[in-house]
Amino acid sequence: LLHLGREYPKGGDYFRDRLRAAFAKNRSVQDPEQIKEMIARGEYVARELEALYYLRKYRAMKKRYYEE
Repeated sequence: LLHLGREYPKGGDYFRDRLRAAFAKNRSVQDPEQIKEMIARGEYVARELEALYYLRKYRAMKKRYYEE
């Protein structure tokens, strides 16, 4: 997640602080099922960030080659 956050629109520092706060908030969780749910949610967030980056790159490429 931290690697994906480097290109976050509000900046890598903002993303890193938010990510650190999220991990710190949940550090006391001990239940394995709840940990699995949190990992699944983190993977979902990573996929969504990746999709947003690909969309941004696609729009930039389209803007470069097609005038609308």
